[in-house]
Amino acid sequence: MTHDTFVFKEFPKIRHGYIDVLREGQRKRFIHGLFEVDVTDVRMRLGEYKTRTGETPSFTAFVIHCLGKAVDENKILHAMRQGRNKLVLFDEVDVSTQIEVEVDGHKIVKPHVVRAANRKSFREIHNEIRAAQVGKPEEEQKYQSMQLFLSLPRFIRSGFWRIIASQPQIFKKLGGTVGMSAIGMFADGAGWGIPISFPTLMITLGGIGEKPGVVEGRIEIREYLSLTVSVDHDIVDGAPATRFAKRLRELMETGNGIGDFIKYT
Repeated sequence: MTHDTFVFKEFPKIRHGYIDVLREGQRKRFIHGLFEVDVTDVRMRLGEYKTRTGETPSFTAFVIHCLGKAVDENKILHAMRQGRNKLVLFDEVDVSTQIEVEVDGHKIVKPHVVRAANRKSFREIHNEIRAAQVGKPEEEQKYQSMQLFLSLPRFIRSGFWRIIASQPQIFKKLGGTVGMSAIGMFADGAGWGIPISFPTLMITLGGIGEKPGVVEGRIEIREYLSLTVSVDHDIVDGAPATRFAKRLRELMETGNGIGDFIKYT
């Protein structure tokens, strides 16, 4: 008779923060749209730039740039409720994403908010993302502060999140107005993610897969990004969400902002 072996490992305290956010996100009524974006030409242009200069353009920054433009044209997509009868529509599109950094020998995933993404160029957002990926001493202090907060009882933390969710101006300051997850970009092949979201609009970048596509009447092998658009149905209807997704796809497929990025050098 054999016995299984196992070890105990401490459950990371930081995970309780993610669980808190997911629990609150489950209270919302989200609808999801699954789209494909032809990124063949965009990836080729960025690849050529990398070969020529040695610099790797941030694809995440490119998507955030396009996302900021698309939301700026459809501001209901990042509206937030205040009370029962008011909506707050912000002028600035603040995009919250996650960035993995190494602090004191261990990797942590930290949130980063690109402020006023609708007013920044691809290059400006790229520089900001690259700077945020460098671990700094103050990151450890923020990490420790978060650990202390997560040591509080759950009912206190839940009360805190409820207050944040009911105050759009505070929520914007802490968590932006739009969420974007690029975790799928680390995987090979196509595939969509269905998130549990806190903000009104959440964009999830899945994998990139190859398949035949029609280009000017010819069948070619193209690269398609799996993109999920998730919206709070209490605020956004399907029609404006679809128009937004169409505009976002158009901005990405035409490489909006790449020309200026390349001219930067």
